[in-house]
Amino acid sequence: MKRLVSLDAFRGLTMFLLIAEFSELFEYLVDPSLKGTLVYFIGEQLHHHSWNGLHFWDLVQPYFMFIVGVAIPFSEKNRIAKGSSTKEVTKHAFIRSALLLVFGWGLYCIDAGKITYLFQNVLAQLSVTYLIAFLLRNKPIVFQFIISLLCIAISEFLYRTFSVEGFNQPFVPDHNFGAYVDMLLSGELSSGHWVSFNAIPTTAHTIWGVIIGNILLSGKSKQKIVKFMIISGVIGLIIGYGLNPVTPIIKRIATSSFVFVSGGWALLTFALFYWIIDIKNYKRWIKFAVIVGVNSLFIYLFAHVGGGRFIIHIIKPFSFGLFERFGELPAHIITSSSTLFVFWYITYWLYKHKIYIKI
Repeated sequence: MKRLVSLDAFRGLTMFLLIAEFSELFEYLVDPSLKGTLVYFIGEQLHHHSWNGLHFWDLVQPYFMFIVGVAIPFSEKNRIAKGSSTKEVTKHAFIRSALLLVFGWGLYCIDAGKITYLFQNVLAQLSVTYLIAFLLRNKPIVFQFIISLLCIAISEFLYRTFSVEGFNQPFVPDHNFGAYVDMLLSGELSSGHWVSFNAIPTTAHTIWGVIIGNILLSGKSKQKIVKFMIISGVIGLIIGYGLNPVTPIIKRIATSSFVFVSGGWALLTFALFYWIIDIKNYKRWIKFAVIVGVNSLFIYLFAHVGGGRFIIHIIKPFSFGLFERFGELPAHIITSSSTLFVFWYITYWLYKHKIYIKI
């Protein structure tokens, strides 16, 4: 089956941003000496908003979860075309979900230095949203959409009605229902006010991706599909930003307004990729992103488990030796940029040798 190149490019650029975090580049873009400059503004957008509000970086995880959803119908159709049965495809989905959870928990254990069971990082959260979206993949689109709204509504209801003292303030950091769930799971709160319960409302992102994937395979004209994504995305933005005075847009606890806004941006961004690549056929620039996308899980895990620090340790003596005379900050930025290039080159080497590491 022909690959959806726009999805490969969207996945690749999203993952490139995720691994860029481990090059430490973003930290140097918000150096106090850069305040008031365009570089500082870009650096701010590449960090999560502290609480109520939205930065570009807050969209990256929803992008990835939406992308995974779009890929589900394509992946199933491809596996069946190669001879797999529906039972085998379902078994593979359960195994994949379990592996995502193991990898997600493993990253927590490495970071915390102890065993912990949380669902706050991309992989652990995705293990939940992926499985739910997969099980709904062949249901009518209207049914899938209703379930996505129920995930959001249940979350909103629980946050607003939870009455345990100390955790009954729905939109106050560490004093909400999500924080209470984390206390039950691990006995402590997240240092950044993140909550594991985010896996439930953000399931909507992956379900919406599945819906788009099914529509892309439905045989409808590309122009109609783009129009549908644009209209749906705009509606998501209107609902999300419209809810903000009532339910604040907070990424860290995945409020309903945040899910609608980020879902809207995911739809609009993918519509742009689809229009440029699959309709207008502008493809010369996308190989850079596709190379990362086909080994996205591997490079993310490699960067997260210390690959970034290891590469920085190798590059830093040379970059500082050559560029520290121009200032410490430029030397750091060059070191981080070089580290990010090495990340990309690793995926290029794998791509060139036709090595694809998947689960």
